Amino acid sequence: MSPRHGRGSTGTHRPAALAPRGYQPPEPVEHTAGGVAVRFDGEDGRHWTFRVNELPLPGWHEALAAALHARIGPAGRRRTVASVQDIWVRLVRFVRFLDGLPDAPARPQDLVVAQVIAFEQARAASTKQRYVWADVREVGKLLSAAPLRKLVAQEVLDYVAKRTPLLLETKPGYSDRELRAITRAARTDVAKIRDRVLAGHALVARYHHAPQSLAAVEAEHAELLARIESTGVVPAIASPVHLAPRARLELAEQLFLTLADLAPLLVLLVAVTGYNVETIKELPAEHRLLEDRAVELRVIKRRRGVQRWSETVTWEIGPPGRELRTPGGLYLLLHRMTAAGRRFTGSQDLWSVWRMGSRAGVSGCEEHFSPFRRSLALSNLYTSRWAARHGLTADPADADTEDAPPALALPVEFNRLKTSIDVRRTKQMGGHLPSSAKTNTAPVLFRNYLRNDPTTIAWAQDVFGESLLDAEQSALAAHHRALERAGGALAVISGPADADHLEQAGLDATTARRSADRQLDTAWSACTDHDHHPATGKPCRQSFLDCFQCGNCLITRDHLPRLLGLLDAFTTRRQQLSEDQWWARYGKAWAAIRHDVVTKFSPAEIEQAAAAKTTDAMLDLVEKPWNQT
Repeated sequence: MSPRHGRGSTGTHRPAALAPRGYQPPEPVEHTAGGVAVRFDGEDGRHWTFRVNELPLPGWHEALAAALHARIGPAGRRRTVASVQDIWVRLVRFVRFLDGLPDAPARPQDLVVAQVIAFEQARAASTKQRYVWADVREVGKLLSAAPLRKLVAQEVLDYVAKRTPLLLETKPGYSDRELRAITRAARTDVAKIRDRVLAGHALVARYHHAPQSLAAVEAEHAELLARIESTGVVPAIASPVHLAPRARLELAEQLFLTLADLAPLLVLLVAVTGYNVETIKELPAEHRLLEDRAVELRVIKRRRGVQRWSETVTWEIGPPGRELRTPGGLYLLLHRMTAAGRRFTGSQDLWSVWRMGSRAGVSGCEEHFSPFRRSLALSNLYTSRWAARHGLTADPADADTEDAPPALALPVEFNRLKTSIDVRRTKQMGGHLPSSAKTNTAPVLFRNYLRNDPTTIAWAQDVFGESLLDAEQSALAAHHRALERAGGALAVISGPADADHLEQAGLDATTARRSADRQLDTAWSACTDHDHHPATGKPCRQSFLDCFQCGNCLITRDHLPRLLGLLDAFTTRRQQLSEDQWWARYGKAWAAIRHDVVTKFSPAEIEQAAAAKTTDAMLDLVEKPWNQT
């Protein structure tokens, strides 16, 4: 039965494809004359064999192979070669360290806690602490897998299972200027690549369909390109030896992508799609067009847990001429540019690149290869060289000073680029993380990309500051409206609080005397006529917090210590309540004190009152029972 892929491969009366009759899966742990090895078949189509027999300490091999299979086999949680290679590297590091000890444990039963601690200390001397804990965690998972967990001492298992903090060192994204410079440079280069490759194929098409339209020299060159396109073989060029490789490269890049093209293409794809570079490297060639408006394809999204390593995405194509700015348009453009090379790679991946065969030890059609088929860790992406060629520079640390250091070269890193795209999308969504999480969950988006990014922090501070200002203005407006309904203005008198001064400030003699004698005091201010509320004409039944919205309220210098203590109590309550609750309960009173009371006193009076302010603001006495938290 031929395999089926993609949407609609199964359904009613269409059972899943089955293996041929008599199929026997390969043994996960291979026993050969040389020893044991573990085979891994990844869900990303890659395969790998881990040769445990090549490790030292042969007494560990059988148990290690079985434990490794438990971690990476069908019952394990690892699904791709890249993820299991990470386990293997840590395993090799641990076993080789044990072999180098004077009292090396020949068998798992001989392992003691002191040897694990020595491994931890040795790693700490040469790398960051988060890598040390990652090594110990992975070693612990291997030792806890069957059959090692029955062989290793319990105290060792307890030690490697200890709880360790998770240290995430996330690099900040690029500034807006840096991001614009990077994407502009990438888009410029991709446009040149597009024009170069498509022009070569257009010339070949003219040679096949309208040869009479070509001049003699042009026809000769077109014939050569047509032969290269059909055979995949780029011939040697008759030129000086030192110029021949460059001449072949210039001939090949008229029809195919080359290694130098990878950097701008990967950068632009990450910027336009918002996916991390690992997902971009594994884009499939298989896709489906949706009414020429969008393209649908399956992408691999790692780090999402078991059974969630891939997902279907739909990318907008956009209008003609805008393919460098839409994810679907850019994907289809890359699909066209790699179509000729993919015929010779035999790969289902989207990527196909021509390389200089003499350097790779290949020739002919084998000079075409899928750069990320075997491994995602292709080292020669030339991103630093590409950035330097465009003169990309980082923002100076002290841009506002005259003696700022010269601008440094801007390193192009895909993780930082992904962070920058996520930051921009989060800002566009107003900071709503569930809406901003396009390729990650909201917790992962915040923890791994946004938390330590200075652009996000500065933007969030601006947004928070603006929201606080809006809330303060709203509370102040509510205070003024309430005050207009209850008398129109507060009586705030600075200076001495004796009867003569209060009478000179406009109070009648009786009220001035009673206020000076503290006969009119309430919780934080004084009330000039408790029996007649300005709004109702009846005895007041309002909370003491409502005094600040009443025309009967009188505040003198003697009330300042209590008012400053009340402001401190408001600040304490702000840490205990949500912003909405706090503004609803205390917003009007806080705004009244800050804007209509404290501003009427001199700095010296404020300073003197601060030295004598009360620590018990009696705020609990005016809270309604259902407001208690």
